[in-house]
Amino acid sequence: MTSTERVHAALTGTMPDRVPLVEMLVDPKVAAALVPGASDMAEAMDLLGLDCVPASAAFPPVTTEGDYYVDEWGVTYKRSEHVLSHPLKPALRGPDDLLTWTPPDPDAPHRLEALRRNVARYKGQRAIFFHHRAAFMHSVYLLGMDRLLEAFYTEPEFVHDLMDRVVTVNERVIRNAIRAGAEVICIADDYASNFAPMFSPAHFREFVLPRLKEAWEPYNKAGLPICLHSCGNITDFIPDLLEIGMRVLEPVQPVMDLAYLKRQFGRHLTFWGGIETQNLLPFGTPQQVKEMARRTIRTLGKGGRHIIAPSQEVMNDVPIDNVKALVETIIEERQTVLG
Repeated sequence: MTSTERVHAALTGTMPDRVPLVEMLVDPKVAAALVPGASDMAEAMDLLGLDCVPASAAFPPVTTEGDYYVDEWGVTYKRSEHVLSHPLKPALRGPDDLLTWTPPDPDAPHRLEALRRNVARYKGQRAIFFHHRAAFMHSVYLLGMDRLLEAFYTEPEFVHDLMDRVVTVNERVIRNAIRAGAEVICIADDYASNFAPMFSPAHFREFVLPRLKEAWEPYNKAGLPICLHSCGNITDFIPDLLEIGMRVLEPVQPVMDLAYLKRQFGRHLTFWGGIETQNLLPFGTPQQVKEMARRTIRTLGKGGRHIIAPSQEVMNDVPIDNVKALVETIIEERQTVLG
């Protein structure tokens, strides 16, 4: 099988020749240490033998001052030494600000440049992955987490208006990504902590599910499997997500009971991820990483419907020997579990 065929087999529930190995994001310092001379993240993953090349939509800075910048959504960030910078100041305070706020142009020429490069270089060799958002997390960035969750109770109409405007932009970006050649699109909308969801099932069904369904509509028309990324323990939300069409769950953090997930949902759901990244990968020994990787792939990979990957991005504090131990163990194990 080619990488593309292998990934699609795992996503759709047919049997691949081996468990696919993918990763959406690796810190550039880690990638440079693993693959010296690689020109970008996609080339590093290709040279490492991963089954995908990833990209996401670009929302570059519109203003910069020292370590701080404001992106096209109007959100202020502080640059980080890690691969991701996180929001520092929201763009909006309430309904009045929404009246004058202008969202990014989903059709801007630079929006999908990285995706188009990957399609030109790797189409037919590696599965072309695209990572984007629906409505919740961009609304968090625009308003702030505490303010948004408070507004679920106090200003529901404002929340509906905000999320509708956000999902309109993102649904258009997703349509454009499909036209540009994306083969696997994963929507990232984080709903939970390590312990439980951050809001009630009732609020999930009122505010989040309808926008997810809207963002996923282009998948249905293109015949693509519906994939969701949510950090944390979202076990309680999985039945609702299955009901609106989710068929792939990523990153499957092992704060959830992996054996339970496989047993309860494995007939209908492909699990993408599972490798523990909060403790063992950055702070354990190579031997501990090997044992964890072997246990994970044997739990989630048995019988198929598993794409093995770290359950978060590989940060620059992860020892290179641990990354090598992880990849070596996956290569050793990923075919044997399918028998």
